[in-house]
Amino acid sequence: MADFMIVPPGGGEQLTVRGGSMLAFKAVAATTGGAFSLHERRVPAGGRRPPAHVHPDRTEAFWVLDGAAEFELDGEVVSATAGTFVLVPGGVAHTFGASEATAARVLVWHAPALDDYFRELAGLWSGPQPPDRDTELDLMRRHGMRPV
Repeated sequence: MADFMIVPPGGGEQLTVRGGSMLAFKAVAATTGGAFSLHERRVPAGGRRPPAHVHPDRTEAFWVLDGAAEFELDGEVVSATAGTFVLVPGGVAHTFGASEATAARVLVWHAPALDDYFRELAGLWSGPQPPDRDTELDLMRRHGMRPV
């Protein structure tokens, strides 16, 4: 029998990060041999965005499933509605979030996998106070990201 995996609707590892952003991992490093990770992310309207950063050795891709998202790519702000696909190769400074008025549901893919970063980030955000920016930036650096 071939190796395969099926994740039912609503299934997968669930995390909460960045003040209400919900992540549902469908594939993680442990199931892909580290090749990639994939999660569905629900982002509240006007929510806090990650600091702009670069992945020197990682590709990130976004597919907006519902709502409206905004991406900042090398300083250029781009609006994206449902159906939009955004590919961010290594070396491109970026951040994203839902628009100010509309929440978003986005499929996010990282190659190689980055699920460990999100687990640690969820831990930082689980305290009574949001982490300070320096703590968040240190976490990004430990996972190979370069804040800009």
